[in-house]
Amino acid sequence: MKVEVRLALRDWDYVTPLVLGDVADERIALKVDRVGTLPEDLATDPDYDACEVSFSRYTTGRSRGEAGIFGVPNFVMRGFRHRCIITSRTSGLTRLEELKGARIGVTGWQDSGNTWTRAALAPAGIGVEDARWYAGRLSAAHPITDRLGPYARPGRIEAMPGEKPMLDALLDGELDAIFTPFMPPGFYSPDSPFRHLLTDLPGAELAYFREVGYVPGIHILGFKADFARRHPWLPQALSDLIDESQRLWLEKRRKYADTTPWIIDELGRCGRDLPDSWNASGLEANRRMIAGFLDEIRSQGLAETDLTPDMLFPPLENFAAAA
Repeated sequence: MKVEVRLALRDWDYVTPLVLGDVADERIALKVDRVGTLPEDLATDPDYDACEVSFSRYTTGRSRGEAGIFGVPNFVMRGFRHRCIITSRTSGLTRLEELKGARIGVTGWQDSGNTWTRAALAPAGIGVEDARWYAGRLSAAHPITDRLGPYARPGRIEAMPGEKPMLDALLDGELDAIFTPFMPPGFYSPDSPFRHLLTDLPGAELAYFREVGYVPGIHILGFKADFARRHPWLPQALSDLIDESQRLWLEKRRKYADTTPWIIDELGRCGRDLPDSWNASGLEANRRMIAGFLDEIRSQGLAETDLTPDMLFPPLENFAAAA
């Protein structure tokens, strides 16, 4: 009998073969929900057995000894963060070094992406203590919610005053830059009031890759721990399905590149500048990146932890003991 798996993922293009059934495992009856907002806590969510999980929230949870979610080092969301720093069109800022002493807005302090973006500032000499940070909603369309958790520090890390949308604050000169993984509507129009801070994103990101050796991982594949224990073969099997979906999608994207002008140039750049293994899953393929993230978790004060990559992603039979 097939094992039913209810899986929540963001609407990534590469899951198309998985959703359509072009890739499948005869042992798994898979139901994929493409969601805009991920479950707040998979361990207690009644609707899903597995989902895309914040790498940061998983890591800090494990540092506290939480063992309700079994994480697999399949980084279903991964990307460079330099392109996530935006400013106003009229701003004179064009270099990371110029953010020293700046007022920077973030959509969530603990978010994996923002953790990596702060890490990208470190080589420019900018740490947490070198800027003023404000957490808030990007636009008025986003909900008002706690985006700081326990990390607020008066005068250094604060909520956006009056819950003002950060895009409005950027235009009004109350912020100098914003960290956001998703660009606001109209961002790519020639008359957009916003732009990326850096003028040569591919150059900055390639230099970063050559320095660190990886593309930062943002979200991982997570399972309810009890569900994984009942089906110990399943986490790896589902991870393999996602990898195959991504492989097949990329193969088709290269073939049908005419759907988006110039995307073939981007695909070619990835092929030339990044190794074939840049998006590989598994502990060994990502050990250096996972270790780098743990270093950031400690240095940015997100958690005091002695976790290692092996402790963070142990074999299922050792999972609870590793917390």
